Amino acid sequence: MAAGVNGAGDGTASPASNVPASNGPRAQAERMPDGKPVALGDAPIGGQAVLEGVMMRGVSTWSVACRNPEGEIELTSEPIVSWAKRHWVLRLPVIRGVVALAESLKIGFRALAISANAQLEADEDGEPEEIGGWMWGLTIAFSLALAVGLFFVIPVGATSLIKDQLGSALLFWLVEGVLRTAIFIGYIAAISRLPDLRRVFEYHGAEHKTISCFEAGDELTPLRAKTYSRLHPRCGTSFLLIVMVLAIFVFAPIGLPAWYWLLASRILGIPLIAGLSYEVIKWAGKHRNKRWVRTVMWPGLMLQNLTTREPDEEQLEVAIRALEAVLAVEDPYEAKREQPIEIVA
Repeated sequence: MAAGVNGAGDGTASPASNVPASNGPRAQAERMPDGKPVALGDAPIGGQAVLEGVMMRGVSTWSVACRNPEGEIELTSEPIVSWAKRHWVLRLPVIRGVVALAESLKIGFRALAISANAQLEADEDGEPEEIGGWMWGLTIAFSLALAVGLFFVIPVGATSLIKDQLGSALLFWLVEGVLRTAIFIGYIAAISRLPDLRRVFEYHGAEHKTISCFEAGDELTPLRAKTYSRLHPRCGTSFLLIVMVLAIFVFAPIGLPAWYWLLASRILGIPLIAGLSYEVIKWAGKHRNKRWVRTVMWPGLMLQNLTTREPDEEQLEVAIRALEAVLAVEDPYEAKREQPIEIVA
C-alpha cells in the first residue's frame, strides 16, 4: 500500500538523520577515481534518479522522494514482494539476474511515473493531475524498443552489410561488439550534454553519495553525504557497460547464420546476457579489494563521470529522505540474511 508524506523543503536534515546511518558492519573506505571515498562493504540498498528526486530500494521495500513545484518533498513507499520467492528455480544463478532486472525495471518505471506526476500542477478544480496509464505504457514500450533497436539490432544490421568483406565469424562478432559498445558510449556522452537531464544526473550523484554514506556507517546528513564519491561500483551504468562487453562473447558461438537468425539471436539473447552481467557485477562487488578487479571495473567508473554530477545539499536531502523511508521499514542487513540479493546502486 503506497503512503504519501509531504515534508518541508528547507534544506535541513530530518531528525532521523542525526542517528548513525547503519546497524550493519562498518567498512573501511577506498578512494574512487574522483579522489573521494566510498565504503569497501556493500549494503543491499540501491536506487535510481527520477524527476526532481531519488528512488531508493531495499530488500523488502522501496521509496521515492521528490520535490514538487512548491519545494516540498513528497514521499511514497511501497513493499517489494520478490518474484524470486515464488520458486527455487528463480533463485538459480543467471536466472536470478533476469528476475532482478525485471523487478528493477518495474520499480524504476513506477518511480518515474510518481515523480512525473508530482511535477504536474493541480487542475482548475484543485485536483492533482496525473499522466494516464496508457501514456506510460506507450512510454515503456517505446523505451524498450529504442534500447533493443539501438544497442542490438542496429549493430548486427550494420555489421551484416559488410559481412562478405569481413570473411570470418571472428571478425564479424568483434566488429559488431565494438560497434555496439561505441554506440552505447556515444549515446551516454550525447545525453549527458542535454541541459534538461543535468538535474537528473545531479540526483543520480546524490543517490550514490547517500548510499556510500550509509554503507560507511556515517550519519545520514547532507553535510556528511556530500563528502563521499558520486561514483559507485554497483552503478547501473557499469552494469550496462558489462552487458555491452559480455554480448561479444555470448554471440560469438552462433557464428554467421542467415540475417534473420542473427537478428533473432540478438533479441532473444538479451535475458541471458543480463543474467550473466548480474553474476559478474555480483562477483566483482565481493572481490573489488583485488587490484585486477578494480582495473576491470575502472571503465565503468569512468563512464559514471558522464551520468552523474555533483549534487547540492537540497538534492542530498531528498535522497536521504528516500533512504530513511526504507530504513524505517527494514534493516537491510537483516533482510539480506533472510533473502540474499544483489541490488544495483
